[in-house]
Amino acid sequence: MVPIGESQDRGSKPCLPTKMKKMRIGILTLPLHTNYGGILQAYALQTVLERMGHEVVVFDTPNRMPLPPLKDIPKCFLKRIVKKLLGRNQKIFYEYYQNKKVIPVVSQNTQKFINSYIHRKEIRVFNELDEKSYDAIVVGSDQVWRPLYFVPGWRWQEIDNAFLAFTCKWNVKRLSYAASFGTDNWEYTDQQTRRCKALLLVFDAISVRETNGVTLCKKYFDIDSVHVLDPTMLLNEVDYSIFFQKANTPKSNGTLLNYILDENEKKRALIMHVANQKSLRAFSVTNPHENDETIPLNERIKPSVEKWLRGFYDAEFVITDSFHACVFSILFKKQFVVVGNKERGLSRIESLLQCFGIENRIVEDSAQVMRLPLIDYDAVYVKLEEYRKKSFEFLNVALG
Repeated sequence: MVPIGESQDRGSKPCLPTKMKKMRIGILTLPLHTNYGGILQAYALQTVLERMGHEVVVFDTPNRMPLPPLKDIPKCFLKRIVKKLLGRNQKIFYEYYQNKKVIPVVSQNTQKFINSYIHRKEIRVFNELDEKSYDAIVVGSDQVWRPLYFVPGWRWQEIDNAFLAFTCKWNVKRLSYAASFGTDNWEYTDQQTRRCKALLLVFDAISVRETNGVTLCKKYFDIDSVHVLDPTMLLNEVDYSIFFQKANTPKSNGTLLNYILDENEKKRALIMHVANQKSLRAFSVTNPHENDETIPLNERIKPSVEKWLRGFYDAEFVITDSFHACVFSILFKKQFVVVGNKERGLSRIESLLQCFGIENRIVEDSAQVMRLPLIDYDAVYVKLEEYRKKSFEFLNVALG
């Protein structure tokens, strides 16, 4: 193990892109809230653009639970009142309780990181933004082009906004950086496809995070795009380890990190079997009680971003079903495997692993894990540097 504060590749330094003429840039990504990968990709893109010499803000929504759609409110509240009268533990003003009591406590650690390191501009609707404040708007990264995450009355409203519909009359540069559709299935309606295609036609540059994103852009929008790295991979382990070093984050209490978004008995059994076979101690960087409304609030607090990052630094082996957990396993040069998570979109992870020739890390059972050869990180990092160069070149040209 390398001491904290030192790079595991002793030749590594923070990644530095080319300096450019200063621009005022707004980043449109998914709301940050408590998603570790989402928070860190926003921080990474902000940092890269700032190192290029730009002034950057990240658009974000308040971390609040919205009311039901107006037409559903009477029915919804009537059901709650009936449940309350029947003696069930039902809060009538549930959203108010969540927003005032629960969310501020559960999200306090992730919110502290966001407040400290991300230059947020909190907005409720895009009409609040002023053209005069920006020279460019960058869409991405994350699954910002997945309609599933754009619901009227929630988050960023309509999917059109992820294609900068609100800037139609603005005189600004428009580009996407590592935007993701989240899946290889086309989830847009015909109307959404037509509208978003028209909006993309006025973009100055378009890049996507997955190889299948290039295919989808061409097939459904008839538009060429560039495949680039997730912004988290434009930084290196030095850029990230400084966070848990500054926070004096305690060492993790194990050596096999399991970061599983969708737990089930099969995955738990695989983790324990691999831990036993490799003589490692399994640990997690999540709070399993985060959404358990039957326990005290102070036992539901989500761990800090610093603890999450330190987990990858300390691990000897990682088992995950998360895209960004794969990314940070690679950045910290960890041996890892992926347990397929088709419900969330396995194509995102497949595309990432194929970039580095390690697609064999997707496994079904513990026997597969034990047969896998070690990842050759010398070879992986040769490819990583090639993709970094290509990704920086995209940004340099797009913003030039």
